[in-house]
Amino acid sequence: QVQVVESGGGLVQAGGSLRLSCAASGRTFSSYHMGWFRQAPGKEREFVAAISKSGGGTYYADSVKGRFTISRDNPKNTVYLQMNSLKPEDTAVYSCAASLFLLRAYDYWGQGTQVTVSS
Repeated sequence: QVQVVESGGGLVQAGGSLRLSCAASGRTFSSYHMGWFRQAPGKEREFVAAISKSGGGTYYADSVKGRFTISRDNPKNTVYLQMNSLKPEDTAVYSCAASLFLLRAYDYWGQGTQVTVSS
């Protein structure tokens, strides 16, 4: 089992950058594939990015491809989401999640961190 806690959200102007962090507890972090999701007010939660347990594979939603980068540091039990060229439509609560299966069956979720992009 793993617990995850997100941090790094905030208010930023359009075109700016933020780096989100997701710290995981437990000694088996490297066994989990990780993903970032977001949910804007009145909308369903959507996939943003994912990274394989080794870090060798990364996957992105079309809406963030080329602007966001997901990475992980297994010795530090942390996954990151570097967000550049932010747009007002990126405003959402961002959550990270862990899964034993790549790109599906995310069982462990954090509480989320708010990202607000002003125009």
